[in-house]
Amino acid sequence: MKAAGTFFLKRDNLKLGLGIGILAPVLVLLLIYAFRFRAYGFSDFLGLFARERSLLTFFGAWCLVGNIALFTYYTNTRRHATARGIFIITLLYGIGVLLAKAIM
Repeated sequence: MKAAGTFFLKRDNLKLGLGIGILAPVLVLLLIYAFRFRAYGFSDFLGLFARERSLLTFFGAWCLVGNIALFTYYTNTRRHATARGIFIITLLYGIGVLLAKAIM
């Protein structure tokens, strides 16, 4: 149910959950880069990320934690459609990390 004038993050919408689920891991990745890998240039960081298998596990876990926190928030505030979207993306993201680890 849409309410006029409601802040968009407070709405209960599957598309919103899918969008949040995609953006949250990217933001977590950028935050970790900013705080922990600032000495590297961003292109060097991405190269290191592609070469080091352990970094895939590290970032994958932290990015999933970010989505789990958002999923918990939206579930506890009874915005189940948004939580469902976050959950779908989290599952796809987790499967992607597992496949990437298997291929590397």
